Amino acid sequence: MLVAFLWVWGASSLGLVADDAPSPLRLARQSPESTGMPMGSLDAIHDIVAEGLANGKMPGAVVMVGHRGSIVFHKEYGLRSSLPEPRPMLQNTVFDLASLTKPIATASCIMRLVQAGQIALDDKVADHLPEFRSQGKQVVTIKQLLLHTGGLIPDNAMADYQDGAEVARERLLGLSLQYKPGTRFRYSDVGFQVLGELIEAKTGTSLADFAAKEIFDPLGMDETGYLPERPLRERAATTEQREGRWMEGEVHDPRAYAVGGVAGHAGLFSTANDLAIYSQMMIEGGTLGDAKIFTQEIVDQMTKGYDVPGGSPDRPWERGLGWDKRTGYSSNRGESMTASAFGHGGFTGTSLWIDPELELFVIFLSNRVHPDGAGSVNAIAGAIGKVAADAARAARVPSQPDA
Repeated sequence: MLVAFLWVWGASSLGLVADDAPSPLRLARQSPESTGMPMGSLDAIHDIVAEGLANGKMPGAVVMVGHRGSIVFHKEYGLRSSLPEPRPMLQNTVFDLASLTKPIATASCIMRLVQAGQIALDDKVADHLPEFRSQGKQVVTIKQLLLHTGGLIPDNAMADYQDGAEVARERLLGLSLQYKPGTRFRYSDVGFQVLGELIEAKTGTSLADFAAKEIFDPLGMDETGYLPERPLRERAATTEQREGRWMEGEVHDPRAYAVGGVAGHAGLFSTANDLAIYSQMMIEGGTLGDAKIFTQEIVDQMTKGYDVPGGSPDRPWERGLGWDKRTGYSSNRGESMTASAFGHGGFTGTSLWIDPELELFVIFLSNRVHPDGAGSVNAIAGAIGKVAADAARAARVPSQPDA
């Protein structure tokens, strides 16, 4: 049986409830110099973001850097909405994380089930989700879906969602294979939608409730979850328009929206402060304070590099379980991060990279799709990650005695 945690910080089955009481696991805030980074080593972040704003890459952003257990940089820039009226970005703006949902919610829940012995990575998906067995998919493993090598199409047709959530589920699980599992790497939202369905089938509860109970509540991540309620929606970054209204605290992804806002590939909302807690937990091997989310073995299993088809002989591609390591999707990774680094991006303009060897995490949150979907921020996030990793590397160099 999975461990039931006692801390409850405002999440409910109806959505996320804002709570004024801060989490006891909020990280301390220190100057970069106090953690060993050279003076002024993070100042370039301001210029990188300013250039992005000036070039219309995004209306605004929140950037956070954590190093050696402390937050050493946290700054908001620009606007969280430009239309229908300008509103300034806040340090605690709530963001639609888009595909960051995959590692932080779905893959984390899968690894909780692995840790509890309820599933194994090499299990066939159909052993736990019998409806998935059709169309030759009985050979697909949980691990292959986590690595995006499971033979599935990236996205199924929106027409599959026009007859309601239950019919959409049937159509999702009834899709045919697009290639032999294990022979290709093809980034797939469908694969993580299926993993979300597996979690719900295995636990008898919604993905939203299971993620809250097993991950977010124990960590005091009281600003993280699906379907945020009004207090959090009021400080959410605006994305685009849908059905004549601006999306604020409403999932941007159309397939997640069509099934009610909770899905394995998208739908999670959070803030930089909450993502810092999750990141530090991963750096510390699955435990933070009294919250014990994973064992070190599970963290290592989740974040090590697994070879996936692609890349080149001198630069092969690697994925973690739910995480990116080095692939064609890694342009938001700081190039000077170590081989231990793992991270992910989100379509709405979000990025998180964690480097345990450097004791570093870099959070970049933007609403680059506002107002018209035309923004582009992966290069900006990658440049910021390099600045932070360079500073963290410099902190590891012993100071030299005076001559």
